[in-house]
Amino acid sequence: MMLIAVWKDEQLTREVVVRPDGMFSFPLVGDVQAEDRTVEEIKVDLSKRLNKYIPNPNVAVSVMKVLSYKVYVVGRVNKPGEYLIGHYTDVLQALSLAGGLTPFAAENDIKIMRRVKGQQKVFPFRYGDVRKGHDLEQNIILQRGDVVMVP
Repeated sequence: MMLIAVWKDEQLTREVVVRPDGMFSFPLVGDVQAEDRTVEEIKVDLSKRLNKYIPNPNVAVSVMKVLSYKVYVVGRVNKPGEYLIGHYTDVLQALSLAGGLTPFAAENDIKIMRRVKGQQKVFPFRYGDVRKGHDLEQNIILQRGDVVMVP
């Protein structure tokens, strides 16, 4: 959720929600890409697009809440489910949020499922190795929608 304010224009000051497709709608300009862009990039884009209707618009953009950054931890963890995470959360942190592995979890057969452009990708994660300080590059940063599967 973002707050977009156009100085001296109350009708163009509003909270907007970024849709699952990474876009939000704003009066006069239509759909605006928010995903993978900084607040400054969004501000510049809105200013350019509003300039057709308002001379030299003074636009402010601020992030109010990050609502859609969810990952899922399923299988043999103590608290499986959906987790709202920060932007830079890795696999170990997600497993910690889920209360850790149960005693019967296959700790070296964990998989991270990620959908990229409609295709399913699988990343292996060997918890036992990472715990011992080996192959730490497996501890990837999770992305929105990732599923951590613990068999």
